[in-house]
Amino acid sequence: MIDLHSHILPQIDDGPRDLSESLLLLQAAAESGVTHMVATPHIHPGRYPNTLNSIETAFRSFLRSVESCRIDIKLALAAEVRISDEVMFLAEHEELPMLGHWYGDPVVLLEMPHSHIPPGISHLLSWLSKKNIRPLVAHPERNKDIIRDVRNIDVLLKAGCLLQVTAGALTGQFGKPVQARAEQIVKKGLATVMASDAHHPVRRPPNLLAGRLAAESLIGSEQAQKLVLDNPRLIVKDRFFASCSLRAG
Repeated sequence: MIDLHSHILPQIDDGPRDLSESLLLLQAAAESGVTHMVATPHIHPGRYPNTLNSIETAFRSFLRSVESCRIDIKLALAAEVRISDEVMFLAEHEELPMLGHWYGDPVVLLEMPHSHIPPGISHLLSWLSKKNIRPLVAHPERNKDIIRDVRNIDVLLKAGCLLQVTAGALTGQFGKPVQARAEQIVKKGLATVMASDAHHPVRRPPNLLAGRLAAESLIGSEQAQKLVLDNPRLIVKDRFFASCSLRAG
């Protein structure tokens, strides 16, 4: 399996507190069948003021620490970017970290607030579309506007966004309302990928396998495989198997 959304870099956001926690996350992911994992630290102005340069520096340091541990998992770097006015500025200055490509379009992992769908999101999504940048929206099933009414997800779909459902949402980790909405998104075929969004070895573990099994019970093994292997591989194949910049292009 390929995990496109994880917080495994230590001391950079709300993920692992130290290197030992990071290594526990990596080991657990590898043991559950994850072969490729993308570190996606938060870029959230005002809360996690990371930049493309700072996350690249942290990632290089992390890789040096991991090399001696012999954990059988391949790693790449992107970011989970909070929707804000900064997104357009970062894109214009080629400082918006890209996850990979979807049929030629650069893909960025975007995060909405959990509380609501931001006013003016259509303007941002339209602007990104004109730049041929395809948003992969992280965990829409945990957004309260979408929990209240699944039709609120239409603004994302009409803008051509891809959707990333969280494995723990399907297993009930975030409560029944989130689980019900995640199941609905998956059964309707709206989800492009599933990811762990791992943060902590116990509280937010890399539980992609459990999510895959939950998806199989809803849509069958072939469709579940698309969420955790086939579609993720389409997005990040250049990230792992060829030289590929984090910048759009």
